[in-house]
Amino acid sequence: MCVKRLVLLLFIFSNLAGRAQQVSRGTIDRKALVSRHNLKITGAKSAGPTQVGNGNFAYGFDITGMQTYDDQFTTMSQWSWHSTHPPKGMKPAGFKQTLVDTHGRMVGYDLPDSNQPELTQWLASNPHRFNLGKIGLILKKEDGSMALPDDLQNPVQYLNLWSGIAESNFTLQGQNVKVTTICDPDKDILSFKIESDLITEGRLGIFLNFPYASLKYFSNGSDYTKPLLHRTSIILKNKNSVIFDRHMDSTSYQVACKWSGSGSIKKQSAHNYSFYPGKKSTSIEYVFAFSPSKIGYNLPSFTEIKAKSAKHWPAFWKSGAAIDLSQSKDPRWFELERRIILSEYVMAINAAGNFPPQETGLVNNSWYGRFHYEMYWWHAAHYALWDRWPLLHKSLHVYSDNLVSSLKRAKLQGYAGARWPKCTGPDGREWPDKTHAWLIWQQPHPIFFAELDYRAHPTLQTLKKWNKIVEKTADFLTSYAFLDTVRKQYILGPPVKTVPENNEPLTTQNPAFELAYWRYGLQTALQWRKELKLPPKPEWEKVLKNLAPIPVKDSLYEQWEGIDEMWTKFNFEHPAMAGIFGVLPGNGADRHIMEKTYQKIQAVWKYDTGWGWDFPMVAMSAARLGHPEQAVDMLLHPSKKFGFDEHGFVGGGNPYPYIPSNGGLLYAIAFMTAGWDGDQNIHEPGWPKDGSWTVKWEGFKKAP
Repeated sequence: MCVKRLVLLLFIFSNLAGRAQQVSRGTIDRKALVSRHNLKITGAKSAGPTQVGNGNFAYGFDITGMQTYDDQFTTMSQWSWHSTHPPKGMKPAGFKQTLVDTHGRMVGYDLPDSNQPELTQWLASNPHRFNLGKIGLILKKEDGSMALPDDLQNPVQYLNLWSGIAESNFTLQGQNVKVTTICDPDKDILSFKIESDLITEGRLGIFLNFPYASLKYFSNGSDYTKPLLHRTSIILKNKNSVIFDRHMDSTSYQVACKWSGSGSIKKQSAHNYSFYPGKKSTSIEYVFAFSPSKIGYNLPSFTEIKAKSAKHWPAFWKSGAAIDLSQSKDPRWFELERRIILSEYVMAINAAGNFPPQETGLVNNSWYGRFHYEMYWWHAAHYALWDRWPLLHKSLHVYSDNLVSSLKRAKLQGYAGARWPKCTGPDGREWPDKTHAWLIWQQPHPIFFAELDYRAHPTLQTLKKWNKIVEKTADFLTSYAFLDTVRKQYILGPPVKTVPENNEPLTTQNPAFELAYWRYGLQTALQWRKELKLPPKPEWEKVLKNLAPIPVKDSLYEQWEGIDEMWTKFNFEHPAMAGIFGVLPGNGADRHIMEKTYQKIQAVWKYDTGWGWDFPMVAMSAARLGHPEQAVDMLLHPSKKFGFDEHGFVGGGNPYPYIPSNGGLLYAIAFMTAGWDGDQNIHEPGWPKDGSWTVKWEGFKKAP
């Protein structure tokens, strides 16, 4: 009897200690949860912009509620792409691949060609995203000079996350200014309401300045130094509205502006226009609409857009999963919850559009604005576990859209199936690059996405929707693996670029994460055929059965086979081995070796050389290995590479912002909370059970 009582007491204590519970939908007060993390920005200078947007379109602004002072903040859309004309006498199709010996075959790769430097550079920099236009305040002091940031007194900005509405307040020489900033939740439309007595004094207006596109690798998509390379004209105008027609090379778009009451517009330079409201009112409302096609005067009003935003954002926050940490004893609960909520907002604006985002979202340009296929998992997979499938479904079409070109890419290289690109724009065209040509860990991604879709929607329709993509992806995984007849094993590479991209591709083989992911991809593809009641493919089974083991040295997994000085020379960039038993369920891995590898990573890894998604990746490895305290610690790691600023952005020396960090955090939170296949049905397996964390949640889905 005493033993039974002891067991009962231990059971009760273990459940009370963790105080983690899944609750029915609607139990969590989501408005209170979200609202306690509303943005309050003070001071005229901030590292990054406050944003309003809708996933396909975003506007980043400074403390004034507009793009008044900071030249780096942008207005971007998923369609704002531009290309210059190719070098004279050259065509993209004329680019010559570089032949590289690949296991006795001369295979063509898209590598920079010193014999075609101009075409190589053109392919690298085109297409590129561009800034649609800069919209800011004109603020004049009493002496008529322009107000500078230091002239603004008591600046404070609030972003109401529940409504998506921003309010900015400041004082200029004793006069209050209030700016309300809103984005239409469905269209590329911005709306502003400006309230100030400065209007009646003629000291407040706004400007609209159109730049040329930037051809820089990293930029804000703007070049204001080339006024002769683009054209701006007013094609329609009446007393309170105007339509601008824009042309840059072969790119064209239109911008319409409507304002309340009276006002005037004046051309300041070739592409810069000023708007001044009439002096009879102390407030004015502006609406700006952007479109790649013809646009009309019939724009919604500020009030209508405000009402739409106030309806859209609560619906977003009420959708999918939610997690409340407010009853936790650990004093870090507020910061972790803040990171979660702000990451949801950041990703909804920057990574919930009709195409995968670039790594800096719609804030500015990185890698010319292109999106990275290996990063798509970090940008989008969290939507599946948070049960926000409408947002994920919007961009998954990139696999079907680019299937034909990926089949062609593989065929030209002598492989079966589809070889997916590494980094492209909406055209799906790869560009010559030493990393792009040989990176492979993006290849199994579509199988992972297909599996997530089928887990959420286990229907024949889902199987059929993905079947060709899964099959052609698995065909490439099989064909790419090379049979080493001496070892009697299939190997990956050379040439190959590994996850951390710090290896010599021509001599590297059997990278650890890629071997595990190849196994996951082929195992899942074979199971897919079972679900479709199709016979297994013998070639898939053969490669899966004989694929080289994950490389081990001194009872530790190593980044790739035969790496020298793994833990002293290559303990930087991504600790990809952690992803084998974290992101992935450990296909081909030994748990004992994985545990030792994880401990070694924690002991020697130079996290300040890493990237934002490394931290959630290691957190998930910690969780799978039964170290929930360390999983939480990783999501609050002090490294500058995982510091979340006041807007929820992460940079730390990498492109700023670096939104795979946010997506990774959200996936890890769902993973730690709802669990994963094989978690032994432990409730909230990634959270400590010592009473320090009280985790109240609803709506998360289990990970593979």
